[in-house]
Amino acid sequence: MLAVLRNRTYRHLFGAHVVALTGTGLATVALGLLAYDIAGAHAGAVLGTALAIKMVAYVSVAPVAAALLGALPRRAVLIMLDLVRAGVAVALPWVDQVWQVYVLIFVLQAASAAFTPIFQAAIPDVLPDEREYTRAVTLSRMAYDIEGLLSPALAAALLVLTSSSNLFLGTAIGFVGSALLVGSAVVPRPELVTRRESRYAATTRGIRIYLATPRLRGLLAVHLAAAAAGSMVLVNTVVLVRDVLDRSATDVAVALAFNGVGSLAAALLLPRLLDRVSDRDVVLRAVLALLAALLIGATFGGDHWPALLVLWAVIGAGCSFALTPGARLLRRSAQSADRPALFAADFALSHACWLLCYPLAGWVATAAGPTTAFLVLGVITAAGALTAVRLWPRHDPAVVEHEHCDLQAGHDHLHDAVLAGGVYRHAHEFRIDDHHERWPR
Repeated sequence: MLAVLRNRTYRHLFGAHVVALTGTGLATVALGLLAYDIAGAHAGAVLGTALAIKMVAYVSVAPVAAALLGALPRRAVLIMLDLVRAGVAVALPWVDQVWQVYVLIFVLQAASAAFTPIFQAAIPDVLPDEREYTRAVTLSRMAYDIEGLLSPALAAALLVLTSSSNLFLGTAIGFVGSALLVGSAVVPRPELVTRRESRYAATTRGIRIYLATPRLRGLLAVHLAAAAAGSMVLVNTVVLVRDVLDRSATDVAVALAFNGVGSLAAALLLPRLLDRVSDRDVVLRAVLALLAALLIGATFGGDHWPALLVLWAVIGAGCSFALTPGARLLRRSAQSADRPALFAADFALSHACWLLCYPLAGWVATAAGPTTAFLVLGVITAAGALTAVRLWPRHDPAVVEHEHCDLQAGHDHLHDAVLAGGVYRHAHEFRIDDHHERWPR
């Protein structure tokens, strides 16, 4: 798997990804401490609002940023966004009002919502070989999992040596380091396509491609299923461990660590598995595993510690198996010029699923108890699974024969087409684009 790091450009981009993630992990801890310093007993409400602002920024900003920035030189754009994030991190320790926290968090997350899809869309151009790209996606997933396990420990170690406000300095250093590594890489520019389209059409291009592609409609249903299962873990672990099981705060971290270890183990298995098994089979079986885990959780209400740890590991693995192949589907479903918009659409739509499931998981568990939360989120997972099975065709070839009746004879795109029955027919790798607005039936 590490062989992919021999590619110098990808190695530098992956390094940028890792140091930025480390900085983000420190910011997560520092933000909680800052909220407590400002709001005291109301810190939970501040943090909850900050997380909601994060999700709103992710959902609303990503498509707009892709339309405005997607055709610009990627390296310059990524460096600029990293420096914006570093500037916000430097400013956060100086705020003393809750509204100031909210404003800076929105700016920080808006920059991240612009940065991430553009960064993700560059990787397929750096690594055009699908096997190498699969390993790169897996490394990225592992980086997220390892960051989730190690960043709290790193933050705890730093807090022994320095004040909590200096954790934001570590965040800024991470973003500056990311900017330097991006600046040292030769980042391919996106293909330039001249289009006469409105700002609305440019902003919604990625979502229109996404929703017109059957495999991606299925992927959106998978995102909903994974968000439902993942929200049960991320929102209700503290309730299950502290209130239902009456265990220590340390055990909350242990339970979340089991979830991370499950995800990491799945990521290690994925590259070889995807060499032998189709994306669809891997993803749909993973979603069924998530459904099974939630239904099993409902049977014992989360009041058995070893079983809870196993379930959390299964959910971690299931989310990794279900979501990691999504990047391969996005790469396969768009031309290079459209990838920034498509990755931004996936970023926004997937986080919309989390924006729905996060509060639902908390509200249901609070109002009706963990068992009901397991059941409600299980129903959502089941709906996602059934929808994915229906929308994602079992037979999903890359090359699709189709016809054109809206292009004039002599058009460059018809150079290999055959005229039959008054329409031109040909076959090639099919993607939704300017010449193909609908999927063939």
